[in-house]
Amino acid sequence: MTTTEQNPSARPTPTVDELEQEGDIAADFVEGILDIADIDGDLTLDVRAGRAYVSVENEQPAALALLADPDTVQALQELTRIAVQTKTGRFSRLILDVGGSRDARRGQLQKLVERAVERLDDGASQASLPPMSSYERKLIHDIAAEHGLVSESYGEGADRHTVLRRG
Repeated sequence: MTTTEQNPSARPTPTVDELEQEGDIAADFVEGILDIADIDGDLTLDVRAGRAYVSVENEQPAALALLADPDTVQALQELTRIAVQTKTGRFSRLILDVGGSRDARRGQLQKLVERAVERLDDGASQASLPPMSSYERKLIHDIAAEHGLVSESYGEGADRHTVLRRG
């Protein structure tokens, strides 16, 4: 019995070649969207930490401003993942970044954790953060660990959020 048969949610780790294929498919899909919207963008593909990363940049950041909104990036990422899954038959965990939106969001999450640290320093036993995507929760877990905090996710679906506390 394979691991997937024992645990249907278990997925084999994709190879670098498979992740590069995901990136190529995603780039083609995103290029099609940019063409439809008549937006110029340069695409960069990368493979990091077991994920395909597709970045869209433009020398004039204002050109991508509409697409760089966090909710829009999340929606485009989900559509792109579905396009990749349709072509490959495999679940995709690819990350889409538009105009540096992911770095900007990481900075926002860093500040959110720093405010939570202040609440903990002021005597709170824990600090609950607002609901966010699985990718954002992963970033929160990483940032919390950098601050020596324990982080746990609670809730289901759109209500899933992270709670921070001292270790």
